[in-house]
This record gives sequence, C-alpha cells and structure tokens, in this order.
Amino acid sequence: MQHLIYNSKRCIGCRQCCDVCPEKALAHTPKGIHIDRSLCRICGQCADICPAEALEIQGKFFCVSEVAEIIKKDLIFYESSQGGVTFSGGEPLSQWEALLELLEACKTYELHTTVDTSGFSKWEILESVARRTDLFLYDLKMMDEDKHRRYTGVSNKTILSNLAKLSAANANIVIRIPLIPGINDGEKDLKEFGVFLSGLPAVKQVDILPYHDFHASKYDKLDIPYRMSGAPLLSELQVSRAVDRLQDYGLTVTRK
Repeated sequence: MQHLIYNSKRCIGCRQCCDVCPEKALAHTPKGIHIDRSLCRICGQCADICPAEALEIQGKFFCVSEVAEIIKKDLIFYESSQGGVTFSGGEPLSQWEALLELLEACKTYELHTTVDTSGFSKWEILESVARRTDLFLYDLKMMDEDKHRRYTGVSNKTILSNLAKLSAANANIVIRIPLIPGINDGEKDLKEFGVFLSGLPAVKQVDILPYHDFHASKYDKLDIPYRMSGAPLLSELQVSRAVDRLQDYGLTVTRK
C-alpha cells in the first residue's frame, strides 16, 4: 500500500505542491499543508516537485518475481551470516498467495524462512504457510476475547485456535507479546498468557515487547489521530515483573 506523508518540519511554505496537484487536494494553511485524502490519488506530482522533500510517497508495489529477484541478489550475504528471510508487515497472511510463492522460492534457494504474523487467518491458509516456514513469530496481544475485540476490532478465537493447531503440528514458534500499560499488563492478563502458553509444547520462547511511542510522529505525517497519545511508558520494574510472572509458568521469556 502507498501513502502520501507530510513532514511539516521540512516544509518551507513555497506552495508549489498546491499548484501542481491535479485534484486540488492540497491547501496551504497556517499550520502547513493540509491534504484532503478523500481527493488525493497519490499520483506523486506534489512529492516530485517539493524542493524540501516535505512530501513523500511511501510504499512501493512489487510483483512476486521482483521480490524473489531481490532475495536472490542477497544470497551471498545470507550464506555468510547464516541468516534468512523474514516476511512481516502489516500482515503477510493478507497476501497469502504471494507469500506462498515467495516461501517456495526461498526453499529453492535453501534459505531459512520466518513469518511474523498475528495468526488471524483461515487455518487452511496458515497450514499451507507452515509447511514452508521454519519459524513463526506469532503476535499475541490479549487472551480476553471482549478486550481483544474492543482494542483490535476482531475476536481472538481464530488467533488462539490457529496457535494451538500450529503447536500441535510441531511448528517452531516464538510468541511476541506487545506489553501495553493499562491494557494487557495486569495480573489477570499475565496469568492468562502464562496458563495458555505453558500448555503449548511447540512454543520455544516468549518475547516481551514493551510499549514505546517512537512511531507517534508517523501518525502525524499521515493525519491519523494517535489514540495512545500521553500514555505512560512501562517502568523497568513493571517490565521485569511481567517477565518474572511469565517465567513462573516454565516459559523462556526475553525482553526485546
């Protein structure tokens, strides 16, 4: 997916972008350039003419063969580092057909493959992906279904069911829990994580990812309200407590 982003700190107010836009989607205001995203077709003319590079098109479309060729060009680096290819996103399973083709290409090159996923997919799709994947980085946000639906917009039943099935199929799984203050770091949350994950023998490791706000500026550049604005960061003590609590269930836990 492509996006037009605007960095107000770079803008010099020349208004050339407003003049060149064929859809008249840009307007100069006291706060800088306003983008009417309902009109913008992301044609890129404004970004091309901006002398300060305050406007930029991010994202590029590739076909499967182009991505496979990029991977192939770096084979020498994978061989020297003993590394591999990680498919992330977004959600790679949302483009599962292309993902399967790329995983097949990686196996042709004898490369280690990792898929970073939320697990929100039909099992038949995930099962096909699993046959071509060496490691899953499986995001697990919440165990409580009502809370999961409230914060993500979907139920977690499919996510938990798929995780259990992957474990039963002896997939290599590392769980990644984004620890968010006041949302999934409570005692009840940690207990539910621990009980569920300790019953999955294929889970090799649990990574705790403490909430941070490094990405807040990206929301501003895309004119998207940042709903976590002002949220407190977790203290070292809070993160350590979460790690210790999950380790009580016999899990191997690391902080990322």
